[in-house]
Amino acid sequence: MRNSLKIALLSVISIAAVSCKKEDKSPSYHKGDLTILTDESFKSVTEALADGYMINYPETHIKIETKKEDLGFLDLLHDKARITVMSRDLTPEEKKAYEEQVDLKFLPAKFAADAVVFVVPKDSPKQSISMDEIKSGLESDAKNFIFDGTNSSNLNFVAQKLKKQPKDLKFSIIPGSQNIIEELGKHTDKIGVIGLNTFSRPYDKTSEKLREIVKVLPVEDKGKLYSVDNESLRQMTYPFTRVLYFLTNEGNFNIANGFIRYSCTQLGQMIVEKEGLQPYNIYKREVQMR
Repeated sequence: MRNSLKIALLSVISIAAVSCKKEDKSPSYHKGDLTILTDESFKSVTEALADGYMINYPETHIKIETKKEDLGFLDLLHDKARITVMSRDLTPEEKKAYEEQVDLKFLPAKFAADAVVFVVPKDSPKQSISMDEIKSGLESDAKNFIFDGTNSSNLNFVAQKLKKQPKDLKFSIIPGSQNIIEELGKHTDKIGVIGLNTFSRPYDKTSEKLREIVKVLPVEDKGKLYSVDNESLRQMTYPFTRVLYFLTNEGNFNIANGFIRYSCTQLGQMIVEKEGLQPYNIYKREVQMR
């Protein structure tokens, strides 16, 4: 009888141990590994959000992988990645492909307002640029606009804004937005086209150094001049304001969806603000007087 009781007790302990092991290995939003694909233009804000998430959930390990926007979207469709960051609007065909291949409704998780900006060397006499200049310049064989590459978020967004296909635009290439800024002084007749998040961090030394090298040109549209600032991003009046959003193929609430939720909550939005971008989800601040 006593031996039978011992055997039964050992069986219960063994089952409990196996159950714990299974539970430890099960997917969760607060532990595990995740790779996030992001275009280089908004890598900084993505890294900042990932760092914040890992601080809150120490058992999570998030890796940021830089990949051109279009290629990141294709990896998501083909189940080579669980989450990617996007900025351009998907075409109806792309939305249909997402819903059919991922088997989820297309619900972009918007988290920040960023912008594509046009920069020239600090000592350039040029003070602004018009929409007409941008359109004509991107049709010219002079190729006076410098982008960070094909399939990049900056090129995609500008092309979409001008209602053109990227392949129809004429431009020069210097890989990497930071490289564009640093090398622009060698090409004084050129205009760099970069993402604001490249140097938007207010107190970051690298960002401060990059801001000292170039000036951002206000954009003239229909007789009105628009500069890039918090107000123009908030109101989306600056012509090349873009909304950053996450897409995932994760159908349950595991680490990818946990990260997305965190990024869109007040804590995540505070990180977006510290990055010098406009939080997409604005929270009211209430002060109680006693």
